[in-house]
Amino acid sequence: MALKNKSMYAILGILNLSPSTGYDIKKYSDKVLSGFWNENFGHIYPTLKMMLEDGMIEIVFREKNEKKVQYGITEKGKQEFDTWLLEETMQQPIRSEFMLKLLFSSSQPRENVIRMLESYKERHEKNVEKYLGMQKDLEQGIQEISKERLSFIKAVLRSGIISGEAVIQWCDETIEEMQHS
Repeated sequence: MALKNKSMYAILGILNLSPSTGYDIKKYSDKVLSGFWNENFGHIYPTLKMMLEDGMIEIVFREKNEKKVQYGITEKGKQEFDTWLLEETMQQPIRSEFMLKLLFSSSQPRENVIRMLESYKERHEKNVEKYLGMQKDLEQGIQEISKERLSFIKAVLRSGIISGEAVIQWCDETIEEMQHS
């Protein structure tokens, strides 16, 4: 089975919500998708070009200097996106540089490993804090988010909160064990 460009589906999903520029897509990725998906300009612009050539998106607005181009999803793009949504999700291999380093850290001084764990824990605490802030914003209501989408956003956000809290608990347990072994 050929590998599919998953960036294409992230971008189609965003454009399915609203016409957007490449910059808008990156901003949405950083704000909303960042807990589970990463897009960067190096993926966004080549993917937009490819999707434009394939007829999945179209230019809906272009400034005179052509620096600001807004894209919208076409009917072909919507069909491709809907087909992808219905496909079975393939299990993604997990690649964690942190876990790889931890696995091979037995030769390191314990204080270095504990520092590494504390740093990892801090990152997850910041993420959980960010997700809780987003959850609070959702509870107060955001005009641009339809009631239909709200439960889906809450579900993904809740997954991030629970996952982050589990990592924090695991870090606490692992640090405790490292300190006493």
